[in-house]
Amino acid sequence: MKKLGFCILLLLFCGVASAQDLNAQVQILAPKIPSANKHTLQTLETAVKDFLNGRKWAQDKILPTERIECNFIFNITSWDGNSNYSAELQVQSSRPVFNSSYNSTLINLLDKDIDFVYTEGQVMDYTDQNFQSNLTSVLAFYAYIIVGMDYDTFSKLGGTPYFAAAQTVVTNAQSSSYKGWKAFDNSTNRYWLAENLTNQVYQPLRGFMYDYHRNGLDVMYDNAGKGRKAISDLLPILSQVDRQRVGAFFPIVFFTAKSSEFIAIFTKADAPQRVAAMNILNAADPANGLKYQALQKAN
Repeated sequence: MKKLGFCILLLLFCGVASAQDLNAQVQILAPKIPSANKHTLQTLETAVKDFLNGRKWAQDKILPTERIECNFIFNITSWDGNSNYSAELQVQSSRPVFNSSYNSTLINLLDKDIDFVYTEGQVMDYTDQNFQSNLTSVLAFYAYIIVGMDYDTFSKLGGTPYFAAAQTVVTNAQSSSYKGWKAFDNSTNRYWLAENLTNQVYQPLRGFMYDYHRNGLDVMYDNAGKGRKAISDLLPILSQVDRQRVGAFFPIVFFTAKSSEFIAIFTKADAPQRVAAMNILNAADPANGLKYQALQKAN
């Protein structure tokens, strides 16, 4: 009986372990709210971490060593002393580069419109069928975005079903009064991120993500010149991305994650390749133009 009980526990453990697609690190900070209950915040932190790491977000079986590295950092900006919170959420995710210890950033965005209700010890309910709470909907939305971004870098447009799932979260949230889910809230919110990632207009940028990682970064460990040349040849695609379109949020997310990496890649290129990269990046991403000027001075 003891052996049977042990086997059942082992199977249950394996089932839970196999369900984990994310390796999410979670922080709940409240530097501006000295009166906030620290124990409640710690409980919330654990609940969010368990929610993200304990659910099956991807369709495929993901091995423990393949879990997607990500960070969720909540900065509590207001608290009513009871169960109503407002916060900003920093979401970050990365993807390992083949044969190296380097992780390439895929997402690094700040969501400033997070209002939610949390009572210590409450169950974190969520279903893809309808809107149940703003907190779990926000978490599910970004979980699907993170998985989708990761899949897009390993197979061309491989993240499509996960971006569709994120779009479903947005659709379900239209009945709520919370900010960040509707087109008219602002042009850089969850609504527009899901819209961009499911819109054919931005498929070239998603395709770039695949070629950049698989044929560029993943090659650089064995042949830096070959990988850099592949990325250099891809850069003109970025000039074709429509950044003037209303709600063009995905390009902002993309360049926020990649601008510093572009500089690191081309700093060691020869002068013609560096200058060509700088000119394309300046035109495609003027917001980071001053950063790209470093390529002109690189040795």
